[in-house]
Amino acid sequence: MASQPRSIEKHQLEALSDFRFRLRSFLRFSEDAARAEGITVLQYQLMLHTQAFPGREWATVSEIAERLQAQLHGVVALVSRCEEAGLVKRKPSTTDRRQVEVHLLAAGRRKLEKLALLHQGQIADLTEVVALVGKARK
Repeated sequence: MASQPRSIEKHQLEALSDFRFRLRSFLRFSEDAARAEGITVLQYQLMLHTQAFPGREWATVSEIAERLQAQLHGVVALVSRCEEAGLVKRKPSTTDRRQVEVHLLAAGRRKLEKLALLHQGQIADLTEVVALVGKARK
C-alpha cells in the first residue's frame, strides 16, 4: 500500500474535485444514454463486459460479477432480465459444467455498439482529467 501524504495542497484538492465531478458527469451521461436506448446502465455494463476478454465473445456470470463488483446472485438476476429483453443468451460452458457463458445477441450487440460509440468522447475527457490529477500529485 502506498504511504499517505502528510498534507495535501490546495491544487491537489482542486484536481481531485475536478476528477470526481467529471467522473460523476461521465456516470450520469452513461445512465442517461442507456435509458435513452431503453435499458439500464447495468444492462449496458453487463453487455460491455461480455466483450471484455481477448479471444472470445462472451463472459461467464462470475466474470461479469467481478467486473461489476456485484454479488453473484444479483448478476444472475440481471442476466435473466437481459435475456428476457432479448439482449443476451446464456449457454452452458463446454469446458467447465459449473460455468455459464453469457453471449450477446444481435439486438444486444446493436445497443452496445451504439452506446460504446457515444461513450468515446466522454472517455477522452476522463483520460484528460486523470492525467491532470496525476500531475497534481507531484
